[in-house]
Amino acid sequence: MGLWVLAGLALIVALVALATARRTARRLDALTQSYWELRYDYTRLRSQVSRLDPEQAEPAADEAPAAAAPATVSFVPLASMRKK
Repeated sequence: MGLWVLAGLALIVALVALATARRTARRLDALTQSYWELRYDYTRLRSQVSRLDPEQAEPAADEAPAAAAPATVSFVPLASMRKK
């Protein structure tokens, strides 16, 4: 008799755990969907703002080449750096 009670209790615990896992999976799916919608809206609004205020977008474009300039370092052979 005690073994049946234990099996029934284990079945109830397993069903509760399954329901909790499904509910958590649905919440995670909803959060993921909300994240991607928010990211899409942010990108769309940022492009609309850049179209409305093109002067603000130009300085950001000017900063990009300035940041890339230090990265274009030419190759210097070690032989040319030796002390003569």
